[in-house]
Amino acid sequence: MKLWRLKPRWLLAGAGIVAAATLISVAIASLTSPSPQENLHVETVDKGDIEKVVLVTGVLKPAVQVNVGAQVNGQLRKLYVRLGDKVKKGQLLAEIDPTIQESELNNAEAQLASARAQKRAEETALKRYRLEYARQQAMMRDGSGVRSDLEQASADYEAQIQQVEVSDSQIVQAEMAVKTANANLGYTRIVAPIDGEVLGIVTHEGQTIVSSQMAPTILVLADLDTMLVQTRISEADIQKIHPGQPLRFYVIANPDKHYTSTMGFVQPAPQEALEEQQPGSSGNNQQATAVYYNGTFDIPNTQRELKTAMTAQVFIQIAEAKGVLRIPVVALGQALDTDRYRVTTVENGKTQQRTIRIGINDRQYAEVLEGLQMGDRVVVAQDTVQG
Repeated sequence: MKLWRLKPRWLLAGAGIVAAATLISVAIASLTSPSPQENLHVETVDKGDIEKVVLVTGVLKPAVQVNVGAQVNGQLRKLYVRLGDKVKKGQLLAEIDPTIQESELNNAEAQLASARAQKRAEETALKRYRLEYARQQAMMRDGSGVRSDLEQASADYEAQIQQVEVSDSQIVQAEMAVKTANANLGYTRIVAPIDGEVLGIVTHEGQTIVSSQMAPTILVLADLDTMLVQTRISEADIQKIHPGQPLRFYVIANPDKHYTSTMGFVQPAPQEALEEQQPGSSGNNQQATAVYYNGTFDIPNTQRELKTAMTAQVFIQIAEAKGVLRIPVVALGQALDTDRYRVTTVENGKTQQRTIRIGINDRQYAEVLEGLQMGDRVVVAQDTVQG
C-alpha cells in the first residue's frame, strides 16, 4: 500500500523535471539561433562611377622604324655608328667600298665624251653634205649639173641629218648612264633617312653586300620618342571599338604603372584577309580560325620606359557613368528583360521583391535607373542553415 501511494508522486516529479529541461532547451535555442534577417548579406545602394571596358592584348613597336639598306654591291668598309646611338637625318652611317662604282662612273663619263665627239664629227660631215647639195642645186640652175648628182647630194644630206639625230640620242643615253653611275657612287655612302636611334646592326664591317634582288639591311633606325601599340580585337568586340575611345594599358614588365591614350586607327579588315592566301591552304581552315582586327594607337615615350616588342594589356573604355546609383551585380536576381531585374530588399526587418531597371555594368556594379533609391538595402547573398 505504501509503495502504490508513492509511485504517482515519483511520476509527477519526473514529469516536472522533463518539462523544465524542455523549456530550458527551447530558451537556449531561441537565444542562439539567428533570425532570418541575420542570415542575409546586405549591401546599401550608393553612388559611384562605373566603367565598361574591353580587354585586349597589344604589342609595342616604334611609331617610325626604317630598315636602312644598300642599293649597290661591295664590301662594307666602315660603320660610323653603334647600337643605341642617336642620329640626325642626313648623317653618315656607313660606307661601302666605292671602287666598283667609281670605275662605272669613269666608264660612263668616257662613253659620254665619245658620244659628244661623235656628234661633232657628224655635224662636220653634215656641213660638207649641205654645201655639196647647195652646189649641185646651183649647177642645175645654170644648166651644167646632172640630175643624178643632185639626187645623190640630196640623199646624202638627208641621211646625215638623221645621223646627227642618232648622235643626239646616244648622248642622252650616255648622260643617263653618267647620272646612274653618279647615283650608285652616292649610294656607297649610307646616310640616315630619319632622326632616330640605332635599334640594330645587321651587317658589320668587312662583310660583302650583294643587292641583286633586294636591298640588304645594314642597320635599323627607329624613332623611339613615340611608340605604337598594335592590338588584336576579336570579332565579338570589334563593333564596340572605334577611333577616339579613351583607353589605358600596362606592360607586363611593370603592371603597377598605367598609361593612358585614345584609340587611333581600327583596321576595317582582318590582317589575314589582306594577305595573299598561301598555296595549299583551304577555305575551311580559314573559317575555323578566330578572326581578329588590328587597332593601333600612339603613346609618348620620352623616358624610354617602353621597349620594342613589349606585351601590353589594354583596357578600351566603351561606356562610362559617373556619380550614378549602383548596386553589386551579384544582387541582381531574376532577369525579366534585357535591362529589368528583380532584387530583394530589406525594410524594417522584412524582405520584399522589387523590379528595377539597370543601365551599364562593369561585371562588379550595375547602374540603377529605376526602382531603388540612395540608402536602400539589397540582399546580395543568403546563408543556408543546415539542419
